[in-house]
Amino acid sequence: MKKSKMLPGFWPALVIFSLTGQIAWVVENMYFNVFIYKMFQATAADISAMVAASAISATLTTLFIGALSDKIGKRKIFICGGYILWGISIASFALIRLDLIGSLFPMAASASAVCVSLVIILDCVMTFFGSSANDACFNAWLTDATEERGRGAAEGINSMMPLLAILVVFGGFMGFDLDQMESWTAIYLIIGIAVFCIGLSGLFFLKETAVRRPENERYFANIFYGFRPSVIKSNPILYITLLCFAVFGISIQVFMPYLILYYSVSLQMENYVLIMGPAILLAAAATAFYGRLYDKKGFQTSIFPVLLLLFAGYLILFFCKGVVMVFVGSLLMMCGDLMGMAIFGAMLRDYTPKGKAGMFQGLRIFSQVLIPGVIGPAIGALVLKNAETITGDDGTTSFIPNENIFLAAFLVAVGLLFVLLIECYLLKKNEKSNR
Repeated sequence: MKKSKMLPGFWPALVIFSLTGQIAWVVENMYFNVFIYKMFQATAADISAMVAASAISATLTTLFIGALSDKIGKRKIFICGGYILWGISIASFALIRLDLIGSLFPMAASASAVCVSLVIILDCVMTFFGSSANDACFNAWLTDATEERGRGAAEGINSMMPLLAILVVFGGFMGFDLDQMESWTAIYLIIGIAVFCIGLSGLFFLKETAVRRPENERYFANIFYGFRPSVIKSNPILYITLLCFAVFGISIQVFMPYLILYYSVSLQMENYVLIMGPAILLAAAATAFYGRLYDKKGFQTSIFPVLLLLFAGYLILFFCKGVVMVFVGSLLMMCGDLMGMAIFGAMLRDYTPKGKAGMFQGLRIFSQVLIPGVIGPAIGALVLKNAETITGDDGTTSFIPNENIFLAAFLVAVGLLFVLLIECYLLKKNEKSNR
């Protein structure tokens, strides 16, 4: 088989921008929750509200900016400029401190409540810049820059970055005491400056893709292009894949916002970073190779083993509390998570209409971020509604996440099986019509 031709410097650009973006998203998706929990005694409902608000911001941003990049016919300026502003917004979180906010809002009944609200607002601002750069334009650039034969391999690399980013952040955070505000200030400044520098350097090394600008299309018409009934009718496999991706994402988001808190608070694993590190490395390596299976064997052969891994991981994490079994369960869960992201991501790129990658990024985020980000954490918060609480030295109380989040995630994933059967039927029907 002839190898796909890529842009000069494609693979380094893919790794650098994808990994840096995912590091920023890890800080938001996994550590903002820890930040407001430890510093401002946030509740599960606060965490759910923050994740939902960010998901809505990401979706709206990707819809508007993705279509705008198609209209203009440029990706690079949005990617690099977005990363620069993204970095600045991340660094701005260093200003959200109880002492500073308390002095600025002396009449507030609770400085902690004000801080939680400010984090949620600034999170939405940060998400606007991050989604413009990464979700909308970097992902459209990746679709433009790859051909069908190489998308599984490229998506395998792209999809392993979230776990590599977790490893980088876990390792980098090991030296910080997350119960101290000074640690969070340093973290936000370090991550913000790093993202800023990558965006700035990208102006010099990132290669622009050849974007086929839509003809005779108005900008606002392009924004909602993917929601037209005629477009849905003509691309059934794309839309059933989006539905599967949404259900898959809901399952992941049931537990993900509470995962670190579960390890550190419920299981009392002070060394959870050392336990998770090897699991992350193994899952990332497995995902990099697994994407090639999609290229060779297709969707139906590659997706069901992923679900078996995910099911096994959930059940082990639900029933087991020992270090070794938590490691095994986490490894299987992470493999299922990343491999599923790779397979669904490659399917979406393969069935995205040519020349309309930017328009469909908003639709992708709708299924990958908005629906999971609103429904998943809400399910998790509902499951944890009556969870046990602990009282700190200052008299404040905090909830303790429990293993029921994994049972709820498992039940959602079972529902995914029924949607996948519909997709497999459509794929077989499509194969017969193309013979």
